[in-house]
Amino acid sequence: MAATRPDRLHFTGNDEADELLAREPFALLVGFALDQQVPVQTAFAGPLKLKQRLGTLEPAEIAVADPSRLDEVFREKPAIHRFPGNMARRVQDLAAVVAEDYDGDAERVWSEAADGADLRKRIAALPGFGEMKVKALGAVLAKRFGVDAAQELAPKHPTLGDVDSIEALEAYQAKKRAYKASMRAAKA
Repeated sequence: MAATRPDRLHFTGNDEADELLAREPFALLVGFALDQQVPVQTAFAGPLKLKQRLGTLEPAEIAVADPSRLDEVFREKPAIHRFPGNMARRVQDLAAVVAEDYDGDAERVWSEAADGADLRKRIAALPGFGEMKVKALGAVLAKRFGVDAAQELAPKHPTLGDVDSIEALEAYQAKKRAYKASMRAAKA
């Protein structure tokens, strides 16, 4: 399957934010970095807020930005994340890796991966990307962007990679809530 680029990812319900996620690979990585302990919509709206407030999403610029300025940007109301300080540091660390290892071109994380194993290693090396995010980003890259190396990373269960509309996002989130509730009930 040849790589493609959708015109938007339906993760936020905000056209501008959804288009940015599809158009700018670093925005997609930032959204995944922020996708922790907040709703999907909040996490993936974060890159647009960051770009609007900071004036850029260039990894090299974010990597060398004054950390206190980034902290301010993340804390500005409404905050980009419920843990603004930690996420400002994580995004700056992510920007530094992309700037240093990929010459500021986030798409190279997946476009230059030799195969699924290499892609897994590249994604897992990004700050804040554990196994769940490796699979979720892999699913989005495989199913929305047609990245061949990502095919084997995509799990069989529903992920954000299956979201192709706002209705699909709502259905995905409902299934995720039901799954989490069943896991909590099983532990009780």
